[in-house]
Amino acid sequence: MLVLIGKKANRLCKTFEAIESTTKRLEIQEYLTSFFKHTIELSPGNLLETLYLCLNRVCPEYENVELGIGESLLIKAIAEVTGRTTQKVKNELAKVGDLGKVARDSKNSQKSISSMFGNRDKLLTVPKVFNSMKKIASLTGHSSQDLKVKEIQNLLISCRDEEPKFLTRSLEGKLRIGLAEQTVLICLAQAFVMTDKEYEKLAKAKKTEELNNAIKTIKSVYSELPSYDKIVPALLKGGIKNLREHCKLTPGIPLKPMLAHPTKSITDVLDSVEGHKFTCEFKYDGERGQIHRLEDGTTKIFSRNLEDNTVKYPDIIERISKAAKTNTKSYVLDCEVVAWDLEKHILLPFQVLSTRKRKDVKEAEIKVSVCLFAFDLLYLNGESLLKKSLEERRKLMNDSFQEIEDEFSFVQNINATNIEEIQSYLDESIKANCEGLMVKILDGLESTYEPSKRSRNWLKLKKDYLSGVGDSLDLVVVGAFYGRGKRTNVYGAFLLACYDPEHEEYQTICKIGTGFSDSDLETHFNYLKEKETSEPKSYFNYDKGTKPDVWFEPCQVWEVKAADLSISPIYKAAIGQVSEASKGVSLRFPRFIRIREDKKPEDATTSEQVINIIC
Repeated sequence: MLVLIGKKANRLCKTFEAIESTTKRLEIQEYLTSFFKHTIELSPGNLLETLYLCLNRVCPEYENVELGIGESLLIKAIAEVTGRTTQKVKNELAKVGDLGKVARDSKNSQKSISSMFGNRDKLLTVPKVFNSMKKIASLTGHSSQDLKVKEIQNLLISCRDEEPKFLTRSLEGKLRIGLAEQTVLICLAQAFVMTDKEYEKLAKAKKTEELNNAIKTIKSVYSELPSYDKIVPALLKGGIKNLREHCKLTPGIPLKPMLAHPTKSITDVLDSVEGHKFTCEFKYDGERGQIHRLEDGTTKIFSRNLEDNTVKYPDIIERISKAAKTNTKSYVLDCEVVAWDLEKHILLPFQVLSTRKRKDVKEAEIKVSVCLFAFDLLYLNGESLLKKSLEERRKLMNDSFQEIEDEFSFVQNINATNIEEIQSYLDESIKANCEGLMVKILDGLESTYEPSKRSRNWLKLKKDYLSGVGDSLDLVVVGAFYGRGKRTNVYGAFLLACYDPEHEEYQTICKIGTGFSDSDLETHFNYLKEKETSEPKSYFNYDKGTKPDVWFEPCQVWEVKAADLSISPIYKAAIGQVSEASKGVSLRFPRFIRIREDKKPEDATTSEQVINIIC
């Protein structure tokens, strides 16, 4: 067992080394729990910063601060600190495929300019690394690139042993040691339980019970209030037993939305909701919007990936105030924002909504009108509603808001009971330009709101459910193949991947060349040519037989429809988890639908979701 204590970043790096050296979940948890435990006991003031470094963040996720630094800047900083040319560093990167390892080897084998500054003995500490990374992430403006390089150089000069590797990876935006956020939450819970003096006195069975209860509590609290800035101080002050009292759903801090599970037929839907009251809602072709009204009257709008969209929708701010009744003071409302034709009073497709400006939007200049369709109420006047049934939440929502023509409406819904009613309502939704239906359990424990969970208590039934795959997939573009004939001057096809959060890697799933208009191909080429890299990223899992002509930084998510999924000897999605160890999953006849601008690469369809679809 590693005993890792104190402030020094080197000890955190040793923990990262230990975690990187194993794929066993229990060993990973043991290493990180031990480090957290000693941090709590000896340096509690550094716990929050340590936690963020483990997660490769510098602030809560909803603040949307991107840490990723461009490869060229990192290469420049590494070259200048180690006395190498940038070309030499690039050559090493081409061989190794991991800039972190290149930084480590360059720093440890070359004479460093640190000797000129006398900084050899100035060891890195967790606060120093965290504060520097936060500063780097915040730098903007004309001279920001030079300032970032200087800040990175200062950190690299003080690095030793494995520190350059993990520092460089962190600055790239990916630690790649197989440390998922759920694991961090588990270890945090275990560490707080183990620091309690009474813990060692407990019988083995009681210890296990205490640990499981703590893990359940922290995961539940974080799903409602995803802010370590709030949770860590509360833990240090009152421990896990008092955490729920101090950390609750709070307007202004978005929670990851509950998501629906795809289904392939109405029969599947009825099997899933058997024995329950259920409702069918129109599934609108728009953008998820989580609207927060704070006690002070401030209104904020967040996207499904917690991005603050308030400035994008100034028109919504005014109308939501009119829709809220007099006694509705504070709330969190789950909605769909949909493009709307004011003259014909009809829904418009998502492609129209996507043409709206994202920043510096002035209400007088808005060309695409929107209508807000509310379907759930999560918080009302100081009270969280997450544990109430959907039936109760819906009644409170209807009592707290009023519809405004062309501006604010409740989702259309019926409480169905049989296959004929569902089929009829599905047909009606399609005629109304919707994607299909959402089917939700109305009563009982199964109808509570489960933040961040893709639940079978919510099912989506799309109009093309009979095509084999019950839902589209959201995949990351990782490479491209040069076009021929009409496509000579653009990319003709693309290599796509799903995301495996446990191993922090992108796993190839298909090559796609259909569904694109000439305009689409030109748009993709102009955007992606700036994202080309000389070598595939070390966190790409691919087969040489599918190697594209060019590789990309993972930067864009595409919605893709397929006829079916199949076992593949050359694609790596969910490799070894649905068939023999060497085989993965691929898409049959994939077709491009649209760019998912509301999703980051890490929000793409996961390997676990791929397994659920094919199985």
